[in-house]
Amino acid sequence: MAALLLMACGPAETETTDDPVLARVHQRELRLSEMEGMFPSGATLADSTVIIEAFANRWARDAVLLWESEQNAPSDLNLDRLVRDYRASLVRSSYEEELVSTKLDSAITTEELRTFYDATQEEYQLETPIVRCLFLRVPYPTPEEESLQLLWNNGNPEDTSALKRYARKYAEAYLLDESAWYGLNQIATQLPEGTLTADNVNTKREFTQLDGTNRYYFRLFELKPRLEIAPLSYVENQVRRAILHGRKREVLEKSREEIFDRELRRDNIQFFTNR
Repeated sequence: MAALLLMACGPAETETTDDPVLARVHQRELRLSEMEGMFPSGATLADSTVIIEAFANRWARDAVLLWESEQNAPSDLNLDRLVRDYRASLVRSSYEEELVSTKLDSAITTEELRTFYDATQEEYQLETPIVRCLFLRVPYPTPEEESLQLLWNNGNPEDTSALKRYARKYAEAYLLDESAWYGLNQIATQLPEGTLTADNVNTKREFTQLDGTNRYYFRLFELKPRLEIAPLSYVENQVRRAILHGRKREVLEKSREEIFDRELRRDNIQFFTNR
């Protein structure tokens, strides 16, 4: 494999032929040894050549941008300080993640969910309308059309279960959970353009529609227009994330204070400002 790679590199640029230079940008060099582990087993000479050329090209682009950045860096740029601050940020972030993973209580009760939602409802204004509905899109000609029409019209729980079984077997798209909220746009995109919009949904509470390839069924139970407060069931995941974010912040603030107080008691923190 080593001999194959040397052949792929072409003539050596330096005397070190077992580790040839692949590319050079000003004083920076890319050598073959830096690509160790990048070649899949069984790679041919042609494969290796493609890999080397692609990597060398990317390396050269990065290297020349770095060179240009160095030439135009401000004279007061303190790289050591930037590196130190960046390292400190990485170390601190890693430890904070560990603290959160060990101390964060991620269980949220229904009561906690409701209490938080009630206190922050104004944050959950709808940007677009949502609906509770039944929706079905089936191919045309429609399989078992008479049976489908009966199931759709009856609306009792047993028929709803049968309708779901039909949808799983034949429908191209369906939304059949009467208690769930769906974005109106989510349904509108499944219908011919302009069929269902925020402006006409109240006047088209139930319809069956046919085009050349599909038959559509729609029944509206409830509409919440834009700017109304979203129901909890629709934003439950957002509420959960907000609760966990608050808990995470509390865990970190409490841990920081505990660490500070501990090291203060141990006389490992000293201030020299009052001189």
